[in-house]
Amino acid sequence: MDALANSQQAYREAVERLSLIAPDLAKAFPLPSDLIGEQFPKQPAEHPKKASAKSPRGSGRVFQRGGQFWISYYAPKDGKSVEHREPGGATEKDARKKLKSRLEEIIVARRGGQRFQGPRQERITVDELLQNLEQDYTIHGRKSLPQLRSHLRHIRNFFAMDRALAVTAERLRDYIASRQAEQAQAATINRELEGLRRAFALAVEAQTLVAIPTFPSLPEENARQGFFERADFQAVLDHLRDSDVKDFCDWFYRTGMRPGEIRALTWDTLDRETWTLRLHARDAKTRRGRVIALAGEVRTIIERRVQARRLDCALIFHRGGKPFGDFSKAWKRACREVGVAGKLIYDLRRTAVRNMVRAGVDPAVAMKISGHRTRNVFERYNIINEDDIRQAVLKTDAYVETLPKMTPIISLRAGSAG
Repeated sequence: MDALANSQQAYREAVERLSLIAPDLAKAFPLPSDLIGEQFPKQPAEHPKKASAKSPRGSGRVFQRGGQFWISYYAPKDGKSVEHREPGGATEKDARKKLKSRLEEIIVARRGGQRFQGPRQERITVDELLQNLEQDYTIHGRKSLPQLRSHLRHIRNFFAMDRALAVTAERLRDYIASRQAEQAQAATINRELEGLRRAFALAVEAQTLVAIPTFPSLPEENARQGFFERADFQAVLDHLRDSDVKDFCDWFYRTGMRPGEIRALTWDTLDRETWTLRLHARDAKTRRGRVIALAGEVRTIIERRVQARRLDCALIFHRGGKPFGDFSKAWKRACREVGVAGKLIYDLRRTAVRNMVRAGVDPAVAMKISGHRTRNVFERYNIINEDDIRQAVLKTDAYVETLPKMTPIISLRAGSAG
């Protein structure tokens, strides 16, 4: 038995002894037969004429079928070593290059690394990833599914039937350039890419893909600045002709709750004894329920809704007994009539946050009312205008005026003269 055979036998016995002590650790060490021939270099034959041309076991093989070269190798599948065959390329060189790549993947998998995927991941398309992402949103009942589908519409149009492995950082930069040419804002592009990145992350979690490509991100400088001053909002409210729409907007203005959450409020969420209203977690965008104490004007709004309550409708905010739909036409008409055309309904949410902060409400409490989950997003809604800055300057000026204008320091010369 030559030196190579002795070393292989000693290695095999060491692995077997290790498997008796630590089986999981032993799995990370492949048997000599599983290693690529390069790891145990073949010794020169003493008799070249009798040397065999057969490839070492575990190194796979290349063969030709018709006008194409194929590769064959054994790889782990469901706990077993199974033969895999796939096209290798038009030339033998291409086939051997692909075979080498596959064998390297197998070694990584057998040493406890990434699961071997082989040709399966090369067949997966971007559209399949997006379908799986939408299915995940549906299973978990995420209310942001409509927004996700809107963001993915441009992703689908651009990548069409691209293979998932073809999505590289360069390809993603091409997408950004394409969307910028369409005048899309940076925040919009980022939201679209976030959806695609989530689709890749799900595929890696399911071990369908091995890795996630590097996703570029754009700086966002287009935070919305819309908000209402009290007089402007009251004027718009007075010009809304539908009392149901008026109550909806007034509640929105005072609580900052999301429109979808307002639409979901039902009478079983109202406690008339404590005058509190509870938003269920299933109806909250953040999946976190919260309680709002009804006092002042918000209680007055609910009392008006009690008067408008209908036995055939469980919703607190309804429109003629039917769920609230889109009322943007009525909103835009009222804004035009009072000279504030272009104001958005969602500006009421930003205004509510700003009003609570100006009133001295603790940000943590304000976030519980508005339903903001993170402080960063909350701060984006706390918009400061010129009047806020002017008041800050005046307060600073008033403070400076209270400071002493004369120095209390006594001259050393004057002290020595005394």
